[in-house]
Amino acid sequence: MAKDPVRVLVTGAAGQIGYALVPMIARGVMLGADQPVILHMLDIPPAAEALSGVKMELVDAAFPLLKGVVATTDVVEACKGVNIAVMVGGFPRKEGMERKDVMSKNVSIYKSQASALEAHAAANCKVLVVANPANTNALILKEFAPSIPEKNITCLTRLDHNRALGQVSERLSVQISDVKNVIIWGNHSSTQYPDVTHATVKTSAGEKTVRELVADDAWLNGEFISTVQQRGAAIIKARKFSSALSAASSACDHIRDWVVGTPEGTWVSMGVYSDGSYDVPAGLIYSFPVTCKNGEWSIVQGLSIDDFSRNKLNKTAEELSEEKALAYSCLA
Repeated sequence: MAKDPVRVLVTGAAGQIGYALVPMIARGVMLGADQPVILHMLDIPPAAEALSGVKMELVDAAFPLLKGVVATTDVVEACKGVNIAVMVGGFPRKEGMERKDVMSKNVSIYKSQASALEAHAAANCKVLVVANPANTNALILKEFAPSIPEKNITCLTRLDHNRALGQVSERLSVQISDVKNVIIWGNHSSTQYPDVTHATVKTSAGEKTVRELVADDAWLNGEFISTVQQRGAAIIKARKFSSALSAASSACDHIRDWVVGTPEGTWVSMGVYSDGSYDVPAGLIYSFPVTCKNGEWSIVQGLSIDDFSRNKLNKTAEELSEEKALAYSCLA
């Protein structure tokens, strides 16, 4: 029996990430090859013409799973009945801008979009925030959409997770699909902590730990971490644009695993509402290792945290606490 279409909202849909993301959703990369979708695309009025061009291309691509397209600059129209919201739109930091200026702009955007989701989205709508500062934007959205369960509001650290998998696979010359259980802790920023302490690689002799196979703690505790932390900046330097393709692909990975579930014995990284696990202050949106089942995520518990890791977890939590305070000051 054919499935009912799922309504998926993409904000900032005429931008680079949105342009890469919407065909992936329409092709079934996000929700599966048997799941019809109706795309809701939102952007700001100056991007209205570009947005209409994206809609034309979606029609021209003749995606069998795509059962409708809503392309609009009206946030209420965009949010009506949506089951999944991917919040890509935001105000980017421009040269000479102070952090508080950027935060103030994004607080205003996310307050407005949260209110529209609160009033018009489908019950149990799942939300993924991509736009930076992603963790804190998600926190603001949670504040102004109180009827959306806190477990349904997340931010994207899967891109960092996938980057970490990629660095390990390149270092060891193994397939990326054979590496699992890296962790991104904390903020989607340069304080994030890419952690391989519990990561493994499938080999012909069975599963081996990444640390055992790499056999170079100096690299794992130094260059590996900084490479993942700074990967976005490296891509901007090389491409002259921010990472769009990988961000869009990671957003699909995040939602797919959340909805469909993670493989047994495998965890992924998601920015989620902290309950105090691993002594991370409750009330932050913080990246943890999670497993997903039946449309719900759960933080992986009981992992050992050594002193090196503890310091890294604390540092990124401190930054998130500062961001939270800054964001709340913009609400005053």
